[in-house]
Amino acid sequence: MPDTKKPSVSPVRTFSLDDLPPEFSGNAVAIGNFDGVHRGHAALIQTAIAEARQHGAKAIVLTFDPHPRTFFRPEQPVFRLTSPAAQARIMAALGIDAVVAAQFDAGFSQLEPAVFEEDILAGRLAARWVIVGDGFRFGRRRAGTADQLVAAGERFGFDVVVVDPVFDETGERISSSAIRECLGAGDVVNANRLLGYRWFVVGTVIRGDRRGRELGFPTANIALPADCELRHGIYAVTLARRGGEALGGVASYGRRPQFDNGEPVLEIFVFDFDGDLYGEEVVVTFLDWIRPEAKFASVAALVETMEDDSRKARDIVAEAGPGGPIDRLLATVG
Repeated sequence: MPDTKKPSVSPVRTFSLDDLPPEFSGNAVAIGNFDGVHRGHAALIQTAIAEARQHGAKAIVLTFDPHPRTFFRPEQPVFRLTSPAAQARIMAALGIDAVVAAQFDAGFSQLEPAVFEEDILAGRLAARWVIVGDGFRFGRRRAGTADQLVAAGERFGFDVVVVDPVFDETGERISSSAIRECLGAGDVVNANRLLGYRWFVVGTVIRGDRRGRELGFPTANIALPADCELRHGIYAVTLARRGGEALGGVASYGRRPQFDNGEPVLEIFVFDFDGDLYGEEVVVTFLDWIRPEAKFASVAALVETMEDDSRKARDIVAEAGPGGPIDRLLATVG
């Protein structure tokens, strides 16, 4: 893979509430889970950036880790659309200056709304502008509302902007849940439409059993998080290493029913590449679904199908091009 250097944007820095540098207090703060950083989230972020730039301030995001639903129901963890590494890349592409990740633990979950308003927003963040969605709820038992936040801002001296929801071309409200459903069905095209960019994962290449190499399809393998609910199957993708250009490929995500039916692994065969990626952090971008994973009558039949998958994936990659504005910005994030 070429190692062509190009101008790049650094991922935004992420801080906790306890280690936030002074220059990141007294600014515009967009609040939410921001899982997926989809088109609806982008509306909040763009509002925060506009407010900050108008007043010579910085735009930051306050988010929560782990996802509150995962904290309250650890036996049913939420399928996170964006890992912290992926989220930092998207935030950088959108122009955010910093991310503050609040540790969502037992103590945080029991904060009364008034404490969140005074201690977190007016206190630790010293927020001057707070940007939330119309359905924003906060505090113990989700008792706090956007209207209450507006009233709190009048008491503590910060302005509150409530952003209207964003709807897709069919009139449906864009949400992380809808995108999870798309990816769970293998519908990458619609997931990408709702996101406003092509869904991607960031991971470190691990050693596999080298079976792909024996079949003529050497792969770069990545273990995705246990909460990943991406449909098992074959996808057209691109893979990029740090500082390099993206190359097309075909990927399998699943349990390898032809061989061991083991733990799910993402295996990427990169076209026209002969090199060592072990231990490298790479970005894998999903373009389209090709077929479900399957067990074949013979290894020869599997290889024949893999060759057909590769032809289809090459065509998809060639037709896809560089993507939309956010995809092109993401390509510059180091």
